[in-house]
Amino acid sequence: MAQALINIVMAPVRWMRKLYNWTLHWSKTRQAPYALFGIAFAESSFFPIPPDVLLIPTVIADKKGWIRKAAVCTAGSVCGAFLGYFIGWCFFETVGKIIVETYHLEAAVKLVGQKYAENAFLTVFTAAFTPIPYKVITIAGGLFRIPLSVLFVASVLGRGARFFIVAGALRIFGERIEKTIEKYFDVFSIVFIVLLIGGFIVLKHAAK
Repeated sequence: MAQALINIVMAPVRWMRKLYNWTLHWSKTRQAPYALFGIAFAESSFFPIPPDVLLIPTVIADKKGWIRKAAVCTAGSVCGAFLGYFIGWCFFETVGKIIVETYHLEAAVKLVGQKYAENAFLTVFTAAFTPIPYKVITIAGGLFRIPLSVLFVASVLGRGARFFIVAGALRIFGERIEKTIEKYFDVFSIVFIVLLIGGFIVLKHAAK
């Protein structure tokens, strides 16, 4: 029984280790920027895994290209935000509801609507910079008709700050961070998974 529980807990960690090693292997190839853009794009509208998972090993493998990689990640995420906004604006009753119900964030959408009424820019910026599920923010942005200019500027600033800080730290302390990641990869993986799940939990509880 105990071993079964351990296997369940460690399964995501093993998956992240495989993803990390796989990313390091091809991160210097021509396909890496496209994959990074694609993950960042999808995460802003429907995909659950944040692009940091790919950004970190990609920058570690080629530290000199950290600015370009952070820019690609930011661009993909902002473009994905437009897709999320469009889904909320035109297709919330079909596609939007499926995405929201998949993550059980129906109440969170109503909360985001209230936050938009108070300060739309701060709401978008906060979600863009933190582990809060960004797809809820972008879809709700279209649903509640916030100005597209607000979504764009707040997304560029929030996502840009987040990805450039991560990539910049890896550029400056790359070797030290790389050794630390390798040594404590399982711990970092668990923390990352907790933060990812925590972002959903925070939204759900805040909406109650």
